[in-house]
Amino acid sequence: MSRTMDHPDTSSVPGARAPEATAAPALRRLLDLLATGAATEDFAAVLADARHRGAPPQVLAEIDDATWQALRVHRTLRQHRRRETELTALFDTAGDLAASRDLDSVLQAIVRRARMLLGTDTAYLTLPDEAAGDTYMRVTDGSVSALFQHLRLSLGDGLGGLVAQTARPYATPDYRTDGRFRHTGRIDAGVLDEGLVAIIGVPLLLGGRVIGVLFAADRSARTFSPDEVALLCTLAAHAAIALDTAESLAGTRAALAELAGANEVIKAHAAAVQRAEQAHDRLTDLVLRGAEVADVAAEVAALLGGEVSVHDSEGRPVTGRPAAAEDLARALSASRGEARAVRHGDGWVCAVLAGQELLGGLALHGRPDLDDADRRIFERAGVVTALLLLLRRSVAETENRIRGELLTDLLTAPDRDPAGLTARGRRLGVDLARPHLALVADTTPDGRTRLAGAAARHLFGSRGISAEHGEAVVLLLPEDGTAPGRVARDTADRLARLTGAPVTVGVGRPAAGPAALAAAHAEGVRCVRALRVLGREGDGASAADLGFLGVLLGDGHEVDAFVTGALGPLIDYDARRGTELVRTLRAYFDSGGSLTRAKDQLHVHVNTVVQRLDRVEALLGPGWNHPERALELHLALRLQLLAAP
Repeated sequence: MSRTMDHPDTSSVPGARAPEATAAPALRRLLDLLATGAATEDFAAVLADARHRGAPPQVLAEIDDATWQALRVHRTLRQHRRRETELTALFDTAGDLAASRDLDSVLQAIVRRARMLLGTDTAYLTLPDEAAGDTYMRVTDGSVSALFQHLRLSLGDGLGGLVAQTARPYATPDYRTDGRFRHTGRIDAGVLDEGLVAIIGVPLLLGGRVIGVLFAADRSARTFSPDEVALLCTLAAHAAIALDTAESLAGTRAALAELAGANEVIKAHAAAVQRAEQAHDRLTDLVLRGAEVADVAAEVAALLGGEVSVHDSEGRPVTGRPAAAEDLARALSASRGEARAVRHGDGWVCAVLAGQELLGGLALHGRPDLDDADRRIFERAGVVTALLLLLRRSVAETENRIRGELLTDLLTAPDRDPAGLTARGRRLGVDLARPHLALVADTTPDGRTRLAGAAARHLFGSRGISAEHGEAVVLLLPEDGTAPGRVARDTADRLARLTGAPVTVGVGRPAAGPAALAAAHAEGVRCVRALRVLGREGDGASAADLGFLGVLLGDGHEVDAFVTGALGPLIDYDARRGTELVRTLRAYFDSGGSLTRAKDQLHVHVNTVVQRLDRVEALLGPGWNHPERALELHLALRLQLLAAP
């Protein structure tokens, strides 16, 4: 608020005397202007006003001298205020650094203060990109051009390139006409889009190395004073400190994080090893206490939180859920090759090995992800399972050898002491009074040395027994309702895989008691011979599977079963429709395949015979009149007549 005093004008008062003109009012007004921080133009107005009022020359001279002195004081005060503002900004910047704020905030504050203190339209800071080999805009303030804000400069180009190369500040009153630095189309386009004219750039120095450039720029021509250059250099020094501090802090944090990570890894590894050892001890203790495979699988499932199944070397389940044999075999092969557990479906598979021999595999279901600790436990469970399977196999081999002696005695002299043989079997866990299947397996001379061991592996985990007898191996299995021929074929397939050679298997009818079992064995031997005669080596069959040969080879001579197997579809058709297909087929065979003689014997038209034979073909298949099949049908027709009441 102005403190100038207005004196009344007494010149118009009659009889009043005009006061003597002095410079005091003007001097008081100059003091008021200094106190209020008025503009420079306001000081000149004081002298002009005194001259307008008609002040005497000596007063005007005094006011002029006072005005000059006031302007000197005004300039000094303005410089002090600016210096105070600069120092405040520098102190604030130093405070930002001391407070360790994030780098982006500190750099943004420095650029904003540079723009404010220098009074420029914009300010910005560029940093080198070592990976890209150029420099980029790190921070801008006051920029309105997206092109300028995302400008990238090649090293050595533009005003910034000159500053970076010389490590000295440079200012240009008109960027577009300055030839001291290298112009490029991309940089000039960005500067033009931003509308910049006057630009000053100072280096960010760290240990004598330029790590960036701080700029201030106006959209009109101007000259930057030495004080402004010095101020911008000071702000650039703070920016360099901020960058160095941030880099040091980042390095320290990274080192601490790395140390912390390493410590966590060590702790986790130690905990995993300890947990795996404890799990291994628990599983080993189970084995030593006589646990079964299912017990070990249940313990592993409890430890890992999933479902565990154990499979033999061919992928068949020993305990737990079954799995696709081919997929499991591939997974076991991969685990065996890598010597560790591998992913399989929604879980994991671990090969169970004894040296290089594949004993089987562990499958973990419902755990798609295993950390190192759980994976190590799962792999140790495979080692423990291998130990258990080896122990079981050793016991089984001993038991099978003893049981094999029983089987040898049963086949050699079944009538010598039937009751004694039955009692021996009961003590060994084999109830000979229950129905069993006697299978006879034979193979090529090269495979015979491996056949006995393969039979023992095939029976591993079951209640069956095996023994070498003559040149073949005999297997005695409890009868479970499966067709004997199916059991023979499955056994032939499995033994062939285990021996690596074709294995032919014959089986007798289910039998109970020493004498009946010996007779069933003899029937199995005859089936093996029949398979060879028929050229079906590597196959398995019962007497019922061999057609009319089975009737001749079987001890029971099951005529009805043979007749039903050969003529069943025709017999059923005749019974349902009241036709005479069986009689027509018999007449056709008795006539030597002559349609004419067959129609005379049947007393029907020849077309009727043809139609009936077409129906026979539809029911029996297109190969019914081939020699081998025709022989079976003719024999079945004869046996049917013999069996008729």
